[in-house]
Amino acid sequence: MKKTPLYDTHLKLNARMVSFHEYLMPVQYDTIINEHHCVRKKAGLFDISHMGRFEVSGDKALPFIQYIITNDAAKLADKQVQYTPICNEQGGILDDILIYKRHQKHFDLVVNCSNKEKDLVWLQKHAATYQPIEIRDLTDSISLIALQGPLSLGILEDTFKSKFGHLKRFSFDDFLWDGIRITISRTGYTGEDGFEIFVDAIYVAKLWNLLLDKNKQGGLKPVGLGARDTLRLEAGLLLYGNEMNETVTPLETTIGWTVKFDKDTFLGKDSLLRQKAKGIDRKLAGFEMIDRGIPRQGYPVLKENEIVGKVTSGSFSPTTNKNIGLCLIESQYAHVGAGLQIPIRDNNYNARVVKTPFYQREIRQ
Repeated sequence: MKKTPLYDTHLKLNARMVSFHEYLMPVQYDTIINEHHCVRKKAGLFDISHMGRFEVSGDKALPFIQYIITNDAAKLADKQVQYTPICNEQGGILDDILIYKRHQKHFDLVVNCSNKEKDLVWLQKHAATYQPIEIRDLTDSISLIALQGPLSLGILEDTFKSKFGHLKRFSFDDFLWDGIRITISRTGYTGEDGFEIFVDAIYVAKLWNLLLDKNKQGGLKPVGLGARDTLRLEAGLLLYGNEMNETVTPLETTIGWTVKFDKDTFLGKDSLLRQKAKGIDRKLAGFEMIDRGIPRQGYPVLKENEIVGKVTSGSFSPTTNKNIGLCLIESQYAHVGAGLQIPIRDNNYNARVVKTPFYQREIRQ
């Protein structure tokens, strides 16, 4: 099993460690519900160093990125971040990633842990026609931690004795901390305001401990993968392997907006155009349970006793106090208000399609 540079630190915090895509990762330190509420009300600190990190540089970096992704990186200013799928030729989602534009000849990519090796091979394969280009895997040398929650900006500013309010959502910049260069982006995967911090792996434990030690009284706590999943689900954020895979296209999910058909050719464009013209047969929808029962990934979804799709993610929602889920179902049943049934332990439980996200934070000025 692989370990992040914070593995020993997690053990000292009495984290419960689990296997997660070949890594030993903390699933929780406290209860998942307590950690979830901490992020919603105060702030939480996450180790996300298992995520893959690539650097793409060279004279043709921008046209290469444009060909690989469905979104439009040409619209990015320097030091902006963009969310986008990477699709195969059939329009299926190979991964969903974040693109960091340093300048036209230098991009950083954050990819899903489960897809890192596959993504690297895919990038190298298609880079052959865009030379000169260099693709570097920085996963082991650069660590990544996330500070998330309504108090995150104040915690960041108190810790580093500097102002970070100029960092707008989906932007990033480089800073010096104790003589060490770090990169801070205003991004996250919880539905809250927050920041993700890139730091040399040999210094990440020092930074992690500094943030926790200086802000314990302010309510900052370490948070594991368990609450990370319930937080992202409430916010309607998709998880690769659940809502997305190589057989699912962006147009079938809630991220169809990331497909920019008005730009030049990109991988999967022709297939996605054909699917759009034909019509979408199945769609991702959010639902909440009417009857008491917790839906889980893989459960079938029924309409009048006929299977019309499956649950892709499901959980109890600590913020809304409801049982919620996402499901990929026949498009005709994906409209808000539609009644569904979820079989749980040999009984059918009633549910209804609802608007997502299930939770949306109050924007503070």
